[in-house]
Amino acid sequence: MALHRSRRSESADSLLTRLGRLTAQAREGAELQQARVELAEALQREILPASLPELPGLRTAARYAPARDGLNIGGDWYDGFRLPGGALGFSIGDVEGHDVEAAAFMGQVRIAVRAVAAAAADPGEVLSRANDLLLSVDCDLFATCTFLRFDPVTWEIQSARAGHVPGVWATADGRYGIAEDDGGPPLGMLPGSRYPVTRRPLAVAGAFVLLTDGVAEGPSFPIDAGLERVAEVVRDGALCDPGELAAEVMKVADSTGHEDDAAVLVLRHDGAPDRAGGPHRTGG
Repeated sequence: MALHRSRRSESADSLLTRLGRLTAQAREGAELQQARVELAEALQREILPASLPELPGLRTAARYAPARDGLNIGGDWYDGFRLPGGALGFSIGDVEGHDVEAAAFMGQVRIAVRAVAAAAADPGEVLSRANDLLLSVDCDLFATCTFLRFDPVTWEIQSARAGHVPGVWATADGRYGIAEDDGGPPLGMLPGSRYPVTRRPLAVAGAFVLLTDGVAEGPSFPIDAGLERVAEVVRDGALCDPGELAAEVMKVADSTGHEDDAAVLVLRHDGAPDRAGGPHRTGG
């Protein structure tokens, strides 16, 4: 009887030792994962721009939100910069995957688009050259991207898409929609890819909004429904302050329960300049 109790005691001790070892391993794994998340967050903060460029008649704003579970971070970005000749360039994108590697590759994509845009005026050519540049670094990741060029002379938006979520637009006269423009494959996938360019004259005051799929898509929430909701938000806030509109669009991500990080970039524009040199300020 005493021998039986002794064996049971040894068995219990062995089980407790094993549980203790597994608990320690789980703790180490969780701490390692948390460290990687914190590093990805730090990379994200450093890579995203502190401010966005503006021009008379064009105001801009952006928002970024990590995923709800805190683990899917590092892949989404937005950017804005001045181009030769007075135009402005804007990009938004989403890198495949998450964590530190995605955050680092996101920085490479953002820099590649900036560098190419300084030498190529056509948005389609910008994406095509950026695609070839990223393929040359032999990385296994790829990225969706929209690049947009705002021309203050013609007062139009020229844009191209690389597998990215369509933008959303609205004007002061009540019109709005989803910009289902033709596009090409994501960056870093296929050599020699080409990207069609869409040109939009900004005749009436309004807003053009770029976003990542984390804004409009979530568990059991299809992206089409999310884009329609974003379009309604942009319609109702087309003449709002761009920061306020960006915050309202980001609330759509909150309602979808997004499992991905999310980014929004808002261009709030006045109407096209008249012959006297001033912008048409329709309703705002």
